[in-house]
Amino acid sequence: MISSGSMTKKEFKTHDEMIRDSVKGKNRQVGGNHYMNFVIMPIEYISKNKLDFLEGNIIKYVSRHRHKNGAEDIKKIIHYAELILELQYGEK
Repeated sequence: MISSGSMTKKEFKTHDEMIRDSVKGKNRQVGGNHYMNFVIMPIEYISKNKLDFLEGNIIKYVSRHRHKNGAEDIKKIIHYAELILELQYGEK
C-alpha cells in the first residue's frame, strides 16, 4: 500500500507470518533456547507437514544437535529412523 503523502510502501505480513505470530507459545521455550533463532521452528515444520511422532522427533533432533546435545541427538535420530524401518516397513 502506498501512502498518499510520503509515498512509502506499507509492509503486509503473509498468511503464514500472521499464523506464526498468533501462536501463543512460539515466543518462549521451556528448557533452553536451542530453537528460538530458527527461521522455521521444528514444531511449525512438523505440524504443517503432518508428520507423525517418530518423524517429528527426527526433525526435532536434527534441528537442535549443533546447539544442544551433539552426538547424543544424532544417536536419537538413528534410533527413531530404525523404529520407522521396523514399525512401518517391517525391517528388523
